[in-house]
Amino acid sequence: MKEIRIEANGKLGPINAAEIPRYAGAATYARLPRLDQVEQADLKIVGVPFDTGVSYRPGARFGANHIRESSRLIRPYNPAVDLSPFEHIQVADAGDMAVNPFNINEAIETIQQNALDLTADGSKLLTLGGDHTIALPLLRAASERAGEPVAMLHFDAHLDTWDTYFGAEYTHGTPFRRAVEEGILDTEAISHVGTRGPLYGKRDLEDDRRFGFGIITSSDVYYQGVAEVVDKLRQRIGNRPLYISIDIDVLDPAHAPGTGTPEAGGITSRELLEIIRGLRGMNLVGADLVEVAPAYDHAEITGVAGSHVAYDLISLFADQARVAAESASGTSAE
Repeated sequence: MKEIRIEANGKLGPINAAEIPRYAGAATYARLPRLDQVEQADLKIVGVPFDTGVSYRPGARFGANHIRESSRLIRPYNPAVDLSPFEHIQVADAGDMAVNPFNINEAIETIQQNALDLTADGSKLLTLGGDHTIALPLLRAASERAGEPVAMLHFDAHLDTWDTYFGAEYTHGTPFRRAVEEGILDTEAISHVGTRGPLYGKRDLEDDRRFGFGIITSSDVYYQGVAEVVDKLRQRIGNRPLYISIDIDVLDPAHAPGTGTPEAGGITSRELLEIIRGLRGMNLVGADLVEVAPAYDHAEITGVAGSHVAYDLISLFADQARVAAESASGTSAE
């Protein structure tokens, strides 16, 4: 089938939905071009079909393609931030990494190397998981590219700073403890957002504080409101190189039932999107969206939420590029 795409500012965008129905054709993210269809890409969307690190319900290995399939309705203009992201950066779907599902250590090494290879040309990554184990190698690569430890905002129902599960150091519940131990996170600028639910003990919170994490719980979002939460996050991060890691279970199960470790009392998809939009102008160097498990989803509720979260992350990258281009040319947006 011939692809009729939207093009603007020399950027190859999504397939034109006015010419080809949204439900037709290959399901790249937002029906964007594949990496091999463009000469270069500023932002690469890559899937990591890996869920060997889960401690409860498996299935996140199918998450990236579920998000892609659920993104067919994404349109090229984002009115919430007055931006057409695909006009400012070339975005391309790089397909999936091929990782060993039977060896976590090997998988982590593969993800890290693939992330470095994909960003060797100066491009950035938006990674679709996969379980949260993948955040560790992605942070290693982001820190190496930044040349320094990176700041991080971690949206999740859970802390993910536990030590081990059944003696295993590398799981979806341990990546950020390992990242702090390895010195790849700027411990003056890291925070959880949306945490809630029972813990193993008070020591979980004590360890987390010792690592340097700030915590904004889902209840904090409810009582303080999005604007105050965004202000606190911006003050904490400043202009440091920022990595954003989003576990879809930060959303209440009403908004994201398709995930492996759901917890009641989460934030809404509206709150999550508004917090992300509030991060415009920050020094974003990479991001991931993980733990979408389609076997537990209903009517693509989780997939649609994930696809829109990814879209607003893309808009952050695009706005960053727009501001840089205007600064270089001496112009500014009205």
